[in-house]
This record gives sequence, C-alpha cells and structure tokens, in this order.
Amino acid sequence: MKKFEEGKVLLNEQVTNGVIIVKDGKTEVLGCPPEGFGKQIITWQHGKPSHFEVQFSKKI
Repeated sequence: MKKFEEGKVLLNEQVTNGVIIVKDGKTEVLGCPPEGFGKQIITWQHGKPSHFEVQFSKKI
C-alpha cells in the first residue's frame, strides 16, 4: 500500500539503495547498477519525469 502525505512517500516495500520515481501518484523503483558503478539519468517534461536512462560500467 502506498501513502502520500506532505511530500513524503511511504512504501510497503523496503528499499535500501535506489531511486524512487513518483509520477502522477505512481511509484517506480530503480535499483542499483548490477556491477556497482553506474548512473540514472531522468528526463523531465512539463514538470514531470518523462523517461529515464540507466547506464552501468564494470571496473577492470
């Protein structure tokens, strides 16, 4: 169950590391990169997140 109040998001699942995107009251969790190195790029349009890009790299 998701609950929204005063800018806080309470989720019924525990997220230890990651990014939580909230758009139109719906949440999506982006986890950590599989190899530990990476970035998430979130593109905004008209004040809302429109899409995201995930990149990761592996240290050699």
